[in-house]
Amino acid sequence: MQSHAKAGDGVRWLAVETSGRIGGVAVGVGPAVLEARTFRTALRHAAELLPAVEGLCRDHGLRPDAVDEVYVSGGPGSFTGLRIGVTFARTLALACGAKIVRVPTLTVIAQNALEASEAPATVAVVLDAKRRRIFAAVFALEDGAYRPTQEPAELDPDVFFATVPGGCAALGEGLAYHGDAVERAGLRLLPDALNRPRAEVVHRIGYREAREGRYDDPTGMVPLYIRRPEAEEVWERRHPGI
Repeated sequence: MQSHAKAGDGVRWLAVETSGRIGGVAVGVGPAVLEARTFRTALRHAAELLPAVEGLCRDHGLRPDAVDEVYVSGGPGSFTGLRIGVTFARTLALACGAKIVRVPTLTVIAQNALEASEAPATVAVVLDAKRRRIFAAVFALEDGAYRPTQEPAELDPDVFFATVPGGCAALGEGLAYHGDAVERAGLRLLPDALNRPRAEVVHRIGYREAREGRYDDPTGMVPLYIRRPEAEEVWERRHPGI
């Protein structure tokens, strides 16, 4: 990450979440969220992102090219969705001078556990990685926020669940795809409403990182895929040695 001088509370920002099935955007000034909007249709990020951003900015008197900072959910997650969100953030940074912060998606989802009736000491965040695999990590509650105890990884679900600490709760959109493994692990499941990453939480984390001067370089920033996109792997199998 690049380091820049700290900005004041008047910073104008956009937050973008396109890593999950249902995307969303938020806009605000400083620590305040003026409004967050959820996309109307699942997996329609390319069609809904720009209209949602333009509508939010228009309704709150903010030009997109006047945004100071962009916080983007950076993955892991939907490969297509991640490319859309990160490309938007990079374009705004390179064209308009906005600073950007790439926020790890699993960290975003973990913060939803703060809204549980009883916030657990540890949470396992699980996303579906297809091929009977998951993207996952464990987070511990420290000073009012969930912080990772390990780097996100692509794993076999049974192998991952065998390593989580006792009393750990679980959340994330991947749980629905790996019900048998979840049941064998006997984890406490948080409400389904907490499984989705949200733009306003992307802001909460990104804004905090920005105040510490931790920005990403827009010229080289890429999504946190963890695994290469399937299209690249298929191409290499079909074109060996190239």
